[in-house]
Amino acid sequence: MEASDKTIIQQVMNYDSGLKQFALSLTLNEDDANDLLQDTYVKVIQFSSKYSENTNLKAWVFTIMKNTFINNYRRKQRCKVLVDQSEDLYYLNNLVSDPSDAADMRHYVSEINKKILEKKEDQRKPFEMFLDGYKYQEIAELMNLSIGTVKSRIFFTRKKLMEDLKDYVSPTFPQTA
Repeated sequence: MEASDKTIIQQVMNYDSGLKQFALSLTLNEDDANDLLQDTYVKVIQFSSKYSENTNLKAWVFTIMKNTFINNYRRKQRCKVLVDQSEDLYYLNNLVSDPSDAADMRHYVSEINKKILEKKEDQRKPFEMFLDGYKYQEIAELMNLSIGTVKSRIFFTRKKLMEDLKDYVSPTFPQTA
């Protein structure tokens, strides 16, 4: 970590009470607010080298928090929740098991993760951020890249992964034309 990164982190700590209040206003729950605050600090540390001098540090940090909250919210919304109000929990007891529980699925996921980690960082990082729910514009801002570069890196990483994993196409993973 460079000296300028340490300075940025020290300055961010001055916003601690404001960040806590903002997190609480977003989450409406103290535990969730603390988690959001912690996630924000992690991202500030992770991307401190991307901060541009002579720009509004406070706005940068608060934007990171807001985007983190939005991404977490979207991720939670995608989770499917089933509430079974039948007397004998009929629906829960008759659910088909999740195919991701299968042993071969865990193997496929492990292989996919290995292939992702083999990619060069400048290709892998935007792809991982995209998988984590970041939008192209957010990735571009955080990585200090043009949006076209971000889209290109994600596209080519996805294409390369499909080539690397072509042996894993099975009835579970239908191949598209």
